[in-house]
Amino acid sequence: MSTLEIKDLHVSVAAEGGAKEILRGVDLTVRGGETHAIMGPNGSGKSTLAYAIAGHPKYEITGGQVLLDGEDVLAMTVDERARAGLFLAMQYPVEVPGVSMANFLRSAATAVRGEAPKLRTWVKEVKSAMDDLEIDQAFADRSVNEGFSGGEKKRHEVLQLSLLRPKIAVLDETDSGLDVDALRVVSEGVNRYKASGDVGVLLITHYTRILKHITPDVVHVFAGGRIVESGGADLAHELEEHGYVKYGAGAEVAS
Repeated sequence: MSTLEIKDLHVSVAAEGGAKEILRGVDLTVRGGETHAIMGPNGSGKSTLAYAIAGHPKYEITGGQVLLDGEDVLAMTVDERARAGLFLAMQYPVEVPGVSMANFLRSAATAVRGEAPKLRTWVKEVKSAMDDLEIDQAFADRSVNEGFSGGEKKRHEVLQLSLLRPKIAVLDETDSGLDVDALRVVSEGVNRYKASGDVGVLLITHYTRILKHITPDVVHVFAGGRIVESGGADLAHELEEHGYVKYGAGAEVAS
C-alpha cells in the first residue's frame, strides 16, 4: 500500500517586489485505498499544491517534505516522479501538435513501466480503456489535445490515468468545464482506477457535484495556503450550503 506524505510544505512563486508565499505549512497524508478531496476558494493554494508535488518549475519549495513511500519526491526530476508512481491530471491540459495520442500514450507507458508494452496486448488495452471512457477510436491518430473540447481533454487525462496506473493520482479540477454526461464518464473512470488496487486519489475541486459521483474518505478545506479543517463527506455538503465565509475567505461554493 503506497503512501504520499506532505509535511509542513511551504511554496513560493516569483512576484513583483519579491517572492510571494502561497503555501504556508501544508500537512497531509494520502494512503492507498483513500480518496481525499481538497476544496477551497480561488487563490487559496489548491492548484499550487498539485503543481508543487508534480515538480512545476514555477513553484519554489522553501520548506517541508513530500515523501512517496518514504522516498524524497522533491529530490526527483519530473519524469522520476512519474516513474515513481505520481500522476497529475491538469486543470488545463496542454496541446502537443505533431504528436499523436497513440504515440504519446505508448511512450508514456514505456517510460513508466520500464519496457515497451507488447503491441498486440497494448492495442487491446487502449481500445478497452477508450471504450470505457466513450472516446472515439479516431482520437488515437489525432495530435495530443489539439482541437479537443474541454470535456475531451479531461477524458484523455483519465485515459492516461487508467493506462499508466500510478500509485497516487492528483486530479486538479478534473471536473471543471464538464457537462453532465462528461462528468459521469470521467467520474466512472476515476472510480475504476480507484478500484484497480491500493491506490490513492487527491481530488482538488471547487464543486460538490463531482463528489456525488466520487465519494471522498476525507474532505479538507483549504484557505490561506493551508488546510484549515478536515472531515468526512458531510463537510462537503456543509460547504455547499454555507460556503467558505467562516474561514475568512468570503467566497461561496458553486454548486
